[in-house]
Amino acid sequence: MLSIISSIIIGAICGYVAGQIIHVEGGLIFNIVLGIIGGFVGGLLFGLIGISFNGIIGGIICGVIGSCLLIWIVRKIRK
Repeated sequence: MLSIISSIIIGAICGYVAGQIIHVEGGLIFNIVLGIIGGFVGGLLFGLIGISFNGIIGGIICGVIGSCLLIWIVRKIRK
């Protein structure tokens, strides 16, 4: 249960930071979803090239990078 709560909190932080970097307007739920999906995307992509992030700070870095990448991809698809 604690890992689920910490994942949601880290996802919210990642989504918020990525939204501030890339200038995305969204609410709390949007930021949480963006951060969680972004963390998955970042972990998958970094895992493919052999880089792993450990700990809370590593998770936040990976999630923010993944979230920014996810936002960029969605914006490219919409255009």
